[in-house]
This record gives sequence, structure tokens and C-alpha cells, in this order.
Amino acid sequence: MNATVDPVAGRAAQGAADVIAVRGLSLTYGGGARVAALRDVSFAIRDGEFVAAVGPSGCGKSTLLKILAGLLRPTEGTAELHGEPITGPRRDIGVVFQTPVLFPWRTVLGNALLPADVQRLDRRAMQQRALELLAMVGLGGFERRYPRELSGGMQQRVGIVRALLHDPAILLMDEPFAALDAMTREAMSVELQRIWMQRRITALFITHSIAEAVFLADRVIVLTPRPGTIGDAFEVDLPRPRGLEVMNTEQFGRCVRRVRDALGSRGAVE
Repeated sequence: MNATVDPVAGRAAQGAADVIAVRGLSLTYGGGARVAALRDVSFAIRDGEFVAAVGPSGCGKSTLLKILAGLLRPTEGTAELHGEPITGPRRDIGVVFQTPVLFPWRTVLGNALLPADVQRLDRRAMQQRALELLAMVGLGGFERRYPRELSGGMQQRVGIVRALLHDPAILLMDEPFAALDAMTREAMSVELQRIWMQRRITALFITHSIAEAVFLADRVIVLTPRPGTIGDAFEVDLPRPRGLEVMNTEQFGRCVRRVRDALGSRGAVE
């Protein structure tokens, strides 16, 4: 069984700098009935690490991602990127949402180049980068197609390319495969692992699927039911690359059981 990992302490000893550092993060939504979404969440993500945060619906997973993306302000605590407080949207943060939100009038290449247009980056350089990324995710030859001509999985790949275009310091993914059917979802998990192994970009992947979290991550953070707090955090010591057959191993099963144990009777996820 893997040893419990302190989500904050001991990072330097493992030989990699922290890209993200979250300390004592809490968020309570105001209004007539105040709702505590997150409570005292602390963790760090090392350079090049793939971390998955898993928990039941309503535990604050998406709220956490929005804080890290600079879209929400916490009630208490801090979130830092390379030692600087995250106080709003930043160009060095890439985000992939549950649905890719592609513009139907733009081609695949045009959608991939959206960050370059918004940020007024060098169009020629960014176009070359977009073409390389589209080829990397298996969309070479689809540059002039429109979203309506793509499957759901292909559309999500365009969303991933768009998030990677400007070479962000961290890639945040909010249940990007939730809308896909089971077989496509598994195939996209394998594809995302391949992309990550090629780029080694620092990543935080939000999901409510235990199997998805264990399959993809170097480290899993378990969020408890609302108000979300960290119930466990542990390394996944499965070798890479991981094929789907790893899900049938005892080692994989132990990791899955550990997540379920952390949730206990307080909630369950698939």
C-alpha cells in the first residue's frame, strides 16, 4: 500500500519545484443561504506532475479549478502559480472545460488559434504551433474541417490543443471527458496520457471517476463531500505508459479502494 503523502510538505525533497501551491483555501458562497464549497484545502503540484482531484458531485472540484484559473476569489487562503498569487485570469494558465465550446463558424485550425487572436500573439508562429499540436493529437488533415464534422472526442482534442497553444505553465482540466460515452472516454484517457508524456506539462485533472483519476495521475487528491476538504492524497506508483489492461491489476484495485476508503460513508463516486 502506498504511504500517505503530505499534500504540501516534502515537495523540495522530491527534486522538483512547485508550480501550484494552495494553502488553507476556503470558499463560501454568499446570498440568502451561505454555502461552504471548500474548507481549508492545501496541496502543491510539482513541475511536470499530473495530479487528479477526485470527489463526488458538489464537493467543490470545479470551484477549486475556477479559483486556480483566476475566475473565482477564495474566501480564505491563497493559491499561487510559481510563487505569485492568482488574482485573475492569466495567459500562462490553460483550461479545458467539460465541453470544448468550439465556434461553429471557425475551422478546427481557427478554433485552435483562438488564444492567439485574443492575446494578439504572432499569428504565423502560432499557426505553425497549432498545426504541430493538431498532428500530435491525431487531427492532422482535419485543419479545415468544422466542429459539426467532428466526433465528441475529436472536438475535445481541439479544446486541448487550444489550451496548449500558448505553452501554459499549467493545464487545468474540468471533467473534460464527462460528456463522452464510456468507450470514447477510455480512449481519450489513453490519448491524454500520450499527449502528457510527450509534453510533460504540469496538469490538474478534475474528475468524479475514481478509475479515470487513478489511470491518469501521478498523484491523486481525494476531496470529501461538501464542504470539500482533502480526505487523502497519495502517489500512484503504476508504471507508464499505462494501457487499459492495468485496470484489471491488483495494484490498480488497491488505489481505487484507497479512494473509496477516503470517502467512506460520506459519499461515493463512480
